[in-house]
Amino acid sequence: MTGVSKWVTAALLVVAAVLGGLLVMRRAAPGVSAGEALDQPKALSALALVDDRGRATTLAASDGRVRLVFYGFVRCPDVCPATLASLKNTYAALSAEQRSRVQVQFVTVDPGHDTPGVVREYLDRFDPAFTGLTGKAETIDAAAREMFVANVAPMPTEDHSAHMDMGQGQTASGASNAAQVGAAAAVAARIHGDQVSVVDGQGRFVRVYGNLDVVGGDLERDLPGLIRLYAGR
Repeated sequence: MTGVSKWVTAALLVVAAVLGGLLVMRRAAPGVSAGEALDQPKALSALALVDDRGRATTLAASDGRVRLVFYGFVRCPDVCPATLASLKNTYAALSAEQRSRVQVQFVTVDPGHDTPGVVREYLDRFDPAFTGLTGKAETIDAAAREMFVANVAPMPTEDHSAHMDMGQGQTASGASNAAQVGAAAAVAARIHGDQVSVVDGQGRFVRVYGNLDVVGGDLERDLPGLIRLYAGR
């Protein structure tokens, strides 16, 4: 089995395990028509993270607002910006009072690149009210597992650009461009969950919306009901 095949197989096994975890969920909830609810709310662990202002916090930290939690990364080429744009529209559609009871929270799965400052600058492109979390890679992995989010880093690749024959038409500029393309492809190859998780005002993981529910408008329609169900009084 080739290295690529092994990596793809491992990634698929992780995704299958995540989906298996989601099978313990059910849909029904008063005033809410989409998404999947956990049979029992899951109290999140106090995993040590860092917010987008560089301040220490935890995965469980809660201030009474409903949290819409999305795991992604700044260099993600497609799913992440599309999901955050949808969340921007969903958040903007709320009344001022409703917005005061909701927190949109982005958790990076690429903490090696996504420092607090990088995350803050990225989120400002969507809505300054959005918040972000980063931290140590092993802690991010643990946080993702707690919320049934797949997080598979790109398979390491060998860089053969240094062995290219510069005398055969390969310029230094061309080698640099090739290396940049290879790096971008590796980043794009990261596999991560694309769902939005709902955490109630007590810091408990209660519900999940798949990507199609988010971009298709189901989360936007349900959010007033989610606020009534899950936000602190």
